[in-house]
Amino acid sequence: MSTPMFEKIALIGIGLIGSSLARVIRCENLAGHLAISTRSADTLKRAEQLKLGDSYTTDPVEAARNADLVIVSVPVGASGAVAEAIGPVLKKGAILTDVGSTKASVIAQMAPHVSQGVHFIPGHPLAGTEKSGPDAGFPDLFKNRWCIFTPLPDTEPAALERLSEFWRRCGANIDTMDPAHHDMTLAIVSHLPHIIAYNIVGTADDLEAVTKSEVIKYSASGFRDFTRLAASDPTMWRDVCLHNKDAILEMLARFSEDLASLQRAIRWGDGDKLFDLFTRTRAVRRSIIEAGQDIDAPDFGRQAVGSPEKKTAE
Repeated sequence: MSTPMFEKIALIGIGLIGSSLARVIRCENLAGHLAISTRSADTLKRAEQLKLGDSYTTDPVEAARNADLVIVSVPVGASGAVAEAIGPVLKKGAILTDVGSTKASVIAQMAPHVSQGVHFIPGHPLAGTEKSGPDAGFPDLFKNRWCIFTPLPDTEPAALERLSEFWRRCGANIDTMDPAHHDMTLAIVSHLPHIIAYNIVGTADDLEAVTKSEVIKYSASGFRDFTRLAASDPTMWRDVCLHNKDAILEMLARFSEDLASLQRAIRWGDGDKLFDLFTRTRAVRRSIIEAGQDIDAPDFGRQAVGSPEKKTAE
């Protein structure tokens, strides 16, 4: 067996992303010792039952002490408190990273608590499902998915390359972005779709209650896919909305303008405009398949890859 990349890795948070990392770290022998910390004693007990790590604690300070790599995998609103707690014990030369879906906010929260000599490299693996908790993870979650880094101006290239190699061994492709550009990009490709899904499912639920209709019973595949997104972790998505507010509001405004244009086309029977829009958006779907971010199979690949839980919802 190859020598581990890191003598000690600490995972702060053991939900879907954390537990998937724990599994792939085991599979790929990336850590000599894997320390797991989560604030919930019940969740920690379950992680121990699953044998996800080598040591377990509800104290993030204990987990982070003497770690070579610390990965913060908590809702973005909690990242600052975690950094404040563990900052004083992070050893010189250690790499501190996160997996949050917003980056400017995470940097603002965490950076003030990082001591000189510690390499803080914000990160975001674009992978996930609507499931949460330590049982939800699986080692192939990051395979052929993107992990985006938003390094700070003084980030050492060697530390960035070491963290990049870690994620490559987890199966991910690597890219870097400016934090503001990341937040704007994710607002449209991830955050807005989830917000729309939450809203549509909420509207359908209200309609069911008010009209006693059967929108739930007769849900077609389109609505079913919306419910998958809308089943994602409420705490995580609450924090995403609060911590990427400006970018999300800008994308919502653009979406509202485009929706109004679509509304006019339907009202006035503008078939050419409708056909042009649907043709253009169909090409986007094909581009996603060609990029290897989904598969071209009947029913969105459900029969090909198994359960819908395997489909991503970043």
